[in-house]
Amino acid sequence: MPNWRSVTAAAVLLMASGLMSVPAQPALASGSAPQAASGAAAAAAAHTNTDVHLFYYPWYGSPAVAGSYRHWPQGGHNPPSDIGADLYPKLGAYDSGDLAGAVSQHMRWIQQSGAGVIVFSWWGQGSYEDQLAAGVLATAARFGIKVAWHLEPYSGRTAASTVADINYINSKYGSSPAFYRDGAHGNRGAFYVFESLRITDWTALDQVKSSSIVLAQTTDTSKVAHFGGMYTYDAIAGATAPGWKGASDFCKANGLVWAPSVGPGYIDDRAVPGNTTPTLARNNGATYDTEWQNALAAANGGPPSWVSVTSFNEWHEGSVLEPASSAPPAGFGYQTFNGAYGKTGAAAETAYLDRTRYWVEQFTGTAPPPPAEPNLAAGKPITASSSTPGFWQYYANDGNALSYWESANNAWPQTLTVDLGFPTSVSKIVLTLPPPATWGTRTQTLTVLGGTSGPPYGTLVGSRGYTFNPATGNTVTITFPATPLRQIQLKFTGNTGWPAAQISEFQVYSV
Repeated sequence: MPNWRSVTAAAVLLMASGLMSVPAQPALASGSAPQAASGAAAAAAAHTNTDVHLFYYPWYGSPAVAGSYRHWPQGGHNPPSDIGADLYPKLGAYDSGDLAGAVSQHMRWIQQSGAGVIVFSWWGQGSYEDQLAAGVLATAARFGIKVAWHLEPYSGRTAASTVADINYINSKYGSSPAFYRDGAHGNRGAFYVFESLRITDWTALDQVKSSSIVLAQTTDTSKVAHFGGMYTYDAIAGATAPGWKGASDFCKANGLVWAPSVGPGYIDDRAVPGNTTPTLARNNGATYDTEWQNALAAANGGPPSWVSVTSFNEWHEGSVLEPASSAPPAGFGYQTFNGAYGKTGAAAETAYLDRTRYWVEQFTGTAPPPPAEPNLAAGKPITASSSTPGFWQYYANDGNALSYWESANNAWPQTLTVDLGFPTSVSKIVLTLPPPATWGTRTQTLTVLGGTSGPPYGTLVGSRGYTFNPATGNTVTITFPATPLRQIQLKFTGNTGWPAAQISEFQVYSV
């Protein structure tokens, strides 16, 4: 392979296989992950906070990826339109193994929320969720998101098996750049133990104290010997904060982590028919605000070590921050976020993400600077006339400078098209290749086309050669008069560095 093409370590890992078969996207070997976050991921991570943790559920499946629906049928339902939840996901009945689709979108939404850590629901060695962990870690790394662990009460769990599980997770996934470690508490990983009170003797945890912060799910300070901290999980209890002051004071006095859990609401009527668990109405966001206020209030012990949020996507219990559809399938009685924080329709779908960012900023006392010039193409649907396996088209707008799209070799012309979703005034395109240290100079010949309603597209900038030079950051800027566009297409007819079109980031700007 010629030196000037230079596949980076991250690209090699993106080509690896082994975790599972996922149509139209590369699989990642178990335990694999990109070796370094991109500049975009690092910038995004700088605007999130690793003291805010979102409980994250990777247990969903669909026929297209997992071979069948998983979890969505809970309560006797028939997906995709009829699911075991009182809210309906904006993404529909998605698959937790769809790394390039649903999982990548999750990470973008988590960035939007300002939270920096997901707490991965894990059900034992070799479980369905364990098999998806490497792919989720690798995807999280691309977006600067960290991963902690929620150790669930699988059949036969003991204190000894929990220690073995922690050692297994540290060994198998600890090298991932997404693996969360808390620098303020000895650079140790975080393990939340759900229903820890099922086991009475946790002496075995002393074996992993040096490497791991293990949290008990309780506010009973007599039940946390050998643990490194406490959390609550219960999204209903957060509304009244029972026992929070005593738990907070105890943790502070004993050098433990206190991570109370807040949530926007709770309803499981469709997932668990006949269940008598109380529901907790969202009250257009007032419930979520109350729970955050309880977590930060001096009367409850003051700001905690971390705030844990129940949840990003536990759809069965209706505690989600993940956007719920504003127009769910009719006839099933789904609720929506309509009215949350005064927002309606599509604008309400992300209301709880935006409100989480507000509370993250209140908790940390910081606010990220707004982007002066948003990239309109970031994360939007992108298509290509062809892709070399392992160098897929969606790498061209994933925010990762290390990954890149490459067309089929020795076949011209080739096209790369991004769809902004609706007509927007556009006047500038920025194209990049991977970092200069690994790529040599090359000139790519291309035409810029665009339109508002699909092909055929009009020519915006005629064919010409653009030089990607390490001395100027392997970046090319193309400008043209402001034009309303929905689709922008690059049509390539040559590349002096390799017999294929190559783009790391395809960025679109209105000014």
